[in-house]
Amino acid sequence: MEPILALDESTDRPLLAVLRGERRTPPPVWLMRQAGRYLPEYRALRAEKGGFLELMSDSDAAAEITLQPLRRFGFDGAILFSDILVIPHALGQDLWFEAGEGPRLAPPLVDSSLDALTAVPERLAPVYGTVARVRAALPAGVTFLGFAGSPWTVSTYMVAGRGSRDQGEARRLAYGDPSAFQAIVDAIVDATCDYLSGQIEAGVDAVQLFDSWAGSLSPAQFERWVIAPTATLVSRLRTRHPGVPIIGFPKGAGGKLAAYARETGVDAIGIDETVDPEWANAMLPEGLPVQGNLDPLALIAGGETLERATHRILDAFAGRPHIFNLGHGILPDAPIAHVEQLLTIVRGQRR
Repeated sequence: MEPILALDESTDRPLLAVLRGERRTPPPVWLMRQAGRYLPEYRALRAEKGGFLELMSDSDAAAEITLQPLRRFGFDGAILFSDILVIPHALGQDLWFEAGEGPRLAPPLVDSSLDALTAVPERLAPVYGTVARVRAALPAGVTFLGFAGSPWTVSTYMVAGRGSRDQGEARRLAYGDPSAFQAIVDAIVDATCDYLSGQIEAGVDAVQLFDSWAGSLSPAQFERWVIAPTATLVSRLRTRHPGVPIIGFPKGAGGKLAAYARETGVDAIGIDETVDPEWANAMLPEGLPVQGNLDPLALIAGGETLERATHRILDAFAGRPHIFNLGHGILPDAPIAHVEQLLTIVRGQRR
């Protein structure tokens, strides 16, 4: 296991310092999906290596992709190049990506049993190889972030076998057979705890839980299927790796953000672009580090629009630990010049 850094040992890594409760001016910055399709170097490597799954399974290629945006932009954080669906794959579902349509899992658990799956944990080995390679090459001052999907979001893919607009299959199963759905969620919690623990032992400094579909649930279902399993996962990880920060990102949670922050025990909370930053600053626990929340489309707009939107966020969170980020992933058509403009604004070279 990597030794846990004392607080004074994280001061040369601004993002890690903020995750541990420090305020930094300017705030550290990284972007969700910063390693990806908007970069010509990524597109060139993908054309050479093949599809998305092939890239994830090649530790050398995945490490190179993780490092590409650091070389170009000097972000304060590196985010592991992988996918949230490696957990269903490790639990025994087949995983592939349909061109133009996204991921597929088989058999879908809406009409198959969890007990019919045979776990294949060795499918996660390439991810740990990627982490080790990035760790060895990481520039000084950069915080290395691992990640996984949160139990609710991962379960929606496992049940339906694909993404959906309203997560209807998973929600129906959760209402109609909560015991069966609980078994799926419990299996995801167990596998994810081991997976994130493996990432930490291989060299990441902190981890993020992506709950991309958290906004699709009613308040009571949110408590049961988002907050409760996330709290269990956070507690187990903290027991195994005390001092390693955990970021929770419940996209679409809206007014349920404060309850999520209080009840899950995460060390920092990511907020999406639909959340008013001034409201979030007032409603979230005092001193809790916040990450976000620029609209990815404001980044594409650039110019004065980008400048105004960026300063609104910086001003709203000036009094608490803040990591500047997007409210969701960077889009494939984001101009590189606009990313450069954003970094100039955040880092205080222009007002």
